Amino acid sequence: MTKLLRWIDDRFPLTALWESQWGKYIAPKNFNFWYYFGSLAAFVLVLQIVTGIFLTMNYKPDSVKAFESVEYIMRDVEWGWLIRYMHSTGASMFFIVVYLHMLRGLMYGSYRKPRELTWIFGVLIYLCLMAEAFFGYLLPWGQMSYWGAQVIVNLFSTVPFFGEGLGVWIRGDYTISDITLNRFFAFHVAAVPLVLIAIVAAHLMALHETGSNNPDGVEIKKQPKDPVTGLPPDGIYSHPYYTIKDIVGVIVFCAIFSVIMFFVPDMWGYFIESNNFIPADPLKTPEHIAPVWYFTPYYAMLRAVPSFLGSQFWGVLVMAVAVLIFFFMPWLDRGPVKSIRYRGALYKSWLAAFVISFLILGYLGVVPVTVWGQFPENIPILGGADRATVVARFFTVVYLLFFMLMPWYTKWDKTKPEPDRVRM
Repeated sequence: MTKLLRWIDDRFPLTALWESQWGKYIAPKNFNFWYYFGSLAAFVLVLQIVTGIFLTMNYKPDSVKAFESVEYIMRDVEWGWLIRYMHSTGASMFFIVVYLHMLRGLMYGSYRKPRELTWIFGVLIYLCLMAEAFFGYLLPWGQMSYWGAQVIVNLFSTVPFFGEGLGVWIRGDYTISDITLNRFFAFHVAAVPLVLIAIVAAHLMALHETGSNNPDGVEIKKQPKDPVTGLPPDGIYSHPYYTIKDIVGVIVFCAIFSVIMFFVPDMWGYFIESNNFIPADPLKTPEHIAPVWYFTPYYAMLRAVPSFLGSQFWGVLVMAVAVLIFFFMPWLDRGPVKSIRYRGALYKSWLAAFVISFLILGYLGVVPVTVWGQFPENIPILGGADRATVVARFFTVVYLLFFMLMPWYTKWDKTKPEPDRVRM
């Protein structure tokens, strides 16, 4: 094996690549629970690719046979039900892991200098995941798949001047049809995964170039180094220490994943909606149309913005701003410290308000706007308005203010002094 490895290294930098990216990569000593989610995201990505390959072996991207092929996978293909549920559960777990990974970045300032590019690559990964989930959502060709895709694609038609053409270009037809299904299948299994893998590689390379952030938000010091190991006193090799740590995280994740997959794969209608067990019917609209849960915060924002002159464009604009504003985080934060451990009450309060608003908007995007009824007609301004819509408008404003006011409240925040080194 040694001779084989030496032969490979003479022709390809395998050992050098392993050591630079993981084996001899020096990371801070004080990683905590929140640092599981990056490796878990990579694990779920591999899981989705592998299960997706097996699903495509029996899936038919045809408007007549798509739903039947999914039923064939579930009922007749050996272990097909397991592969399908692994893939559908993995999609939701992927977003859970990514959302927690992003929250860790907000808590510990992982988007701050010198990691701006790492953060930008991360946001691009998030956008690719949204595209991948959107394209894959249509493939089962169930009622909610069909009508959910119809609603989301129609949003692009609200763009002024060229919206109608854009909607037709995305669908490949004037309505969701067989052409759309084939187009979305191609994007889901080939185009977007290739882009996603490339951005993930760039994300990891940028991370290992600047070094990992840590819960203290201070850079590990390169000097003095231990004369035996050559390590700084606040750094440690990723392998074998964080390899073992990440394996523990994967084992716990697999236990939770298995419980969901074997006992509640539909997660009471949140992971797989009941309407998606019904074949798509273009002539029968479901009573309540909503996207999958990981899109619902933005869907609630879309519904919260009133239409102007019969157009939903302003709602689409707010929804787009709510996603794209993450790109500007490194330049919006003016705080003298990175980590929430040394932030003051202002930042902690705004971050808590942001998380609460995101969760409440996520819930409001799942349910109909009439879920809480309407305000009495005799109440000024609010009379006759849906209570859920008013609440969604309030939390949409809170969500956006978290970013828009960040240059001021991070600058005025009373912070604690940071340690000189990573705390042991």
